[in-house]
Amino acid sequence: MTEMQSVRSCLAILLAAGEGTRMKSQRPKVLHEVGGRPLLGHALAALAEAGADSVVVVVGPDRPEVAQAAQSLLPGVQIALQNERRGTAHAALAAREALARGYDDVIIAFADTPLVRSETFGMLRAALAEGAAVAALGFEARDPTGYGRFVLRESSLDAIVEHKDATPEQRAITLCNAGLMALDGRQALSLLEAIGNANAQAEFYLTDAVAVARSRGLAMRALEAPESEVQGVNDRIQLASAEAEFQRRKRLSVMAGGATLTAPETVFFSHDTQIGRDVLIEPHVVFGPGVSVADGAVIHAFSHLEGAEVGPAATVGPYGRLRPGARLAEKAKVGNFVEIKSAEIGAGAKVSHLTYIGDATVGADANIGAGTITCNYDGFFKYRTTIGAGAFVGSNSSLVAPVTIGAGAIVGSGSVVTEDVAADALALGRGRQIAKEGWAKGFREAALARKAAAQKP
Repeated sequence: MTEMQSVRSCLAILLAAGEGTRMKSQRPKVLHEVGGRPLLGHALAALAEAGADSVVVVVGPDRPEVAQAAQSLLPGVQIALQNERRGTAHAALAAREALARGYDDVIIAFADTPLVRSETFGMLRAALAEGAAVAALGFEARDPTGYGRFVLRESSLDAIVEHKDATPEQRAITLCNAGLMALDGRQALSLLEAIGNANAQAEFYLTDAVAVARSRGLAMRALEAPESEVQGVNDRIQLASAEAEFQRRKRLSVMAGGATLTAPETVFFSHDTQIGRDVLIEPHVVFGPGVSVADGAVIHAFSHLEGAEVGPAATVGPYGRLRPGARLAEKAKVGNFVEIKSAEIGAGAKVSHLTYIGDATVGADANIGAGTITCNYDGFFKYRTTIGAGAFVGSNSSLVAPVTIGAGAIVGSGSVVTEDVAADALALGRGRQIAKEGWAKGFREAALARKAAAQKP
């Protein structure tokens, strides 16, 4: 947000009342996710970053979950109801009460256009500050078929002409309407109220604000953003396209911030993934929501992280899984086919392979052997395991929580530990080995004899 924008007041109206039938989903379209965040959430975040003082989300009467999600995603957001779906201008007027309060800038945006940057909304606001009554956002279309065209006069916006109404000359124009618009707050309500519905669909279209402004001799501006930024989401194919563009941006941002992605196109991030400097991320890694990776860490191939913190110079994988609540301290190691959930792995501790550590604390420099399991759930409640600093847990051990392994203690391989182990003690919880001389030879001979007898006619 620029200094100018911080001085000027701003109302944002976010249209989210569309039915989204092409998604073929029980879930409202704007609650489908890109980068682990609802489409609605991306738009709200960008508007907030652009300095909107007040945000009104316009929802349909049959989608209370959209209103609930909006209030959860951006506390303080206002909800307006569009009882009848009669076009985009009609939807914007659902925020009439907020419009009447008087703002310097009014932004009208769409909840199903999740990739618009806050800087682009700022560009629209800047045009208003420079004297425009209407600032409309367009894009250079690879294929303009079906889009409204921006008709310019001496570099100013003169009209937005729908494809079906365009002349052959106008159809040759490739600067197309993205739908987003900003209005001078002093004129916004009057402009919207003046829009009619004399069209085949009998709907009130936001684009007609341009014709109203022109008839009043008001200044208008056409601004441009990349087509990839203003793409809307109406079906699953477009949702995948938006996800791809989000991931492309995020990968570039992570690498520009000082991390190495050896195969960027195979790594997938969430909207809130935080990656430090000198981090190495190998191929086929997925970051779910709520992950932070500190400087110098290594995430090996085919790992999946969600709700986890990876400390400086720690390593994960290959084929590691960090679930919510996993926290790795500096130089901790989580190896291949290891799952960590709601557990802290101390500095320098090693959980190298084929292990599950859940609801636990592992002290610094402890070593957890292959096949170890913290038995944390009895079918009703979860219990915690505490492993002290420098402890050594042998392979294929089961630690039945609640239980504490003291600092420096050793648990013998194959043990089932049900009681606390004192510091520096040795714990063995397994059956005593018995050896019977010659038993195996006799077993084989008897078995072979039975098999031969069974094969006789």
